[in-house]
Amino acid sequence: MNTAESTGSTSSSPADSVPLLQPCAGPDGRETLAHALPPIAAAAAAATAASSAVTASRPGMSRVAPQPGDARELGDTSSLLHQGVRRSQPVHIRAVRTPLDRRANEEEELQAASWPNIPNPFPELTSPAGSPVLTGTSLPPRQPGAKPQVAWSPGSWNPNGGLGTSPLLDVKVVKLFSEDGTSRSLEIPAGTSARDVCQSLILKNNCVDDNSWALIEHLPHLSLERTLEDHELVAQVQSTWGIDCDNKLFFRKNYAKYEFFKNPLQFFPEHMVSMPYESNGSIPHSQLIQNFMNSSSCPEIQGYLHVKEPGRKSWKKLYFFLRRSGLYFSTKGTSREPRHLQCYAELSDSGVYTVLSGRKMYGAPTDFGFCIKSNRASSAKELKLFCAEEEASRTCWMTAMRLFKHSVQLFQNYRLLQQRRNHLGQLNVTPMRNISENTLVAMDFSGRKGRIIENPAEAQTVAVEEGQAWRRRGCQRLGVVGSPSPCQPSAMSIAIHKTQPWFHGRIPREEAHRIISQQGLVDGLFLLRDSQSNPRTFVLSLCHHQKIKHFQILLFEEDSKMFFSLDDGNTKFSDLIQLVEFYQLNRGILPCKLKHHCSHVVL
Repeated sequence: MNTAESTGSTSSSPADSVPLLQPCAGPDGRETLAHALPPIAAAAAAATAASSAVTASRPGMSRVAPQPGDARELGDTSSLLHQGVRRSQPVHIRAVRTPLDRRANEEEELQAASWPNIPNPFPELTSPAGSPVLTGTSLPPRQPGAKPQVAWSPGSWNPNGGLGTSPLLDVKVVKLFSEDGTSRSLEIPAGTSARDVCQSLILKNNCVDDNSWALIEHLPHLSLERTLEDHELVAQVQSTWGIDCDNKLFFRKNYAKYEFFKNPLQFFPEHMVSMPYESNGSIPHSQLIQNFMNSSSCPEIQGYLHVKEPGRKSWKKLYFFLRRSGLYFSTKGTSREPRHLQCYAELSDSGVYTVLSGRKMYGAPTDFGFCIKSNRASSAKELKLFCAEEEASRTCWMTAMRLFKHSVQLFQNYRLLQQRRNHLGQLNVTPMRNISENTLVAMDFSGRKGRIIENPAEAQTVAVEEGQAWRRRGCQRLGVVGSPSPCQPSAMSIAIHKTQPWFHGRIPREEAHRIISQQGLVDGLFLLRDSQSNPRTFVLSLCHHQKIKHFQILLFEEDSKMFFSLDDGNTKFSDLIQLVEFYQLNRGILPCKLKHHCSHVVL
C-alpha cells in the first residue's frame, strides 16, 4: 500500500466506520498499527493533497518547499503527506449530524417560520449601504503607503468631520421673531414644515389656535416678504439665504392665507378672469371661479401691470396673461394670440413676494407692488418687479400665482386644517349651541319665579332698567372705595381697554395700515388706537373689501356720566370693551361686524 492509496482510503471511509487503530505501511514495508486520522483532519489532508496535485499539474508553476508546522494538526501522520505540498485555501466542511440533530434543526426552522414578520425598527443601522462597518470584499484597493480610510454612514459620528447629514439626525436651529422685537430659538429636524413650527410656538406661548398663524419670510435688504406655505420645509427655506444676510422669520397671524377658499368672488374680480375660448361667455362668473378652485385646468388671469424694465429705473405698463405655464405679456395691446404673447417669468422655481417699500426702494409708481423672485436670486437686479393699480388687483395676481405654483397641495393644506378643526370640535364634551336671536325671549326674575314678558313695551323697559343697573354695578366695582359719587368713572374704568389685545395704543394711521395689511386684508379685521388729532377720542380701524377705513369714537358726558359712542351719541357705552362686544354682534353703522382683531404675541 503506497502513501497516496493510504491517504485516499483514509479520507474516503465514512466517519462512523473509522476504527481507532488500522493497519498502515511502515518504513520497512511491513504493516503496523497506527492511530487513525480524525475525520476532520483526514478530510483536510485529502483536500490539501488534491490542491497540491492541481497546482503541480499546471504549467509554469513550481513546487514550494514545505514550511514547518504546515501539517501540525495531523500529529504522527505528517510523514504520510507528500513533501512539497502547498497550503490550499480553507474549505468549508459540513459537520456530521445525527438524526436527532437533524430533527431538532427542522423543528427550530418550523418554529422560526411561524413567527410574525416584525419590521426592523432601525434599518439604517443594519442596512449594508448605511452601515459604518465595511467588509473585506467591499474595501476599495489601497495604494501603497496610504492611510486606511473608513466610510461613515450619514448621521453617524465621524471623528474627522463631526455629525453626518442624515435627515433623521440633522437638527437645525431657527430663530423666530414677533412684531414687538422679541425672539425665540427652536431646534427642529431638517424635515420640519412651517405648520409644525407654528404648532410648536402655539403650544409654547399658549396662543389660540384658530388656523391663522403663519411664518413670514422677511428680506429687509430687498424690502420683500412672503407667507410660507404650510407644507414648506423651514430648514430648506433658510438654506437659500446668504451667510451674511439679515433675513428673518416672523411668527404672526395671516387671516387671508386661506380666505380665498371661503370667498373666492372677492379675490377674483370678474374683469380679471378671462373666459376660455370654448365657453363663449356662457359660463357664469361664479361657476368659472368654482372651476378655477376645484379643477386642474384653471382660467387665465389678465390685466395691466406696471413692470420695471431690467437694468433701468423706469417702469413700463404692459398687458399680462397668467397661465399655468407662466406669466406672459402681449406685444400688441391686449391681444391674446399666441404670436403676440411672450413669456416673461415662470413660477416653478420662484417665489411670489410682497414689496413693502416700493416707492422708496424701487421708485414704483404705486404702493401695490409685488415681485417674482427666483430661489437662486440674491440681488435686486435679479428680481422681476410689478405694480398694480389697486389692492384688489395685486391680491388677485398674487393669489392666482400661489394656486398655479402649488396647485392641489394648497387645497390639501386647507382641507387638513378643516379636518383638524372638526376633530377638535368632536372632542369637545359640551359643544356650544348655536343660539339665534329668534329663540331668545325676555324674562322677568324679580319675583319668586321667572316669567316670560310677552308685552314688547314692558320688555323694552326691563332691558333699559337692567342696562342701567349693570352700569351702576360696574361703576361701583371700578370706582374708588369711599368715593361720594360712585357712578363717576374712575381712571381704571377709563383705561380698562388698555389691557385688551385689540388695543394698540398711540400709533399713527400709517402704522395701523401696516399692521392690518400684514395680518390679512379680510372683512372684519380691526384694531383700536388713540387718536392723534384729538387726545380725548379713539379710532376704530376696520378692513372691508380689502380697504381700510377709520371711525372716530367720541366721548360724551350725560348726567355727570361719561359714555363712548360711534354714532354721535345714539348708541352709548360706558367703556370701550362694551363697544367692541356690541359691534361684534351687531353691524350698526359699520360696513361689517367686527370679526378678527389684530394681535401680537410675545415670544
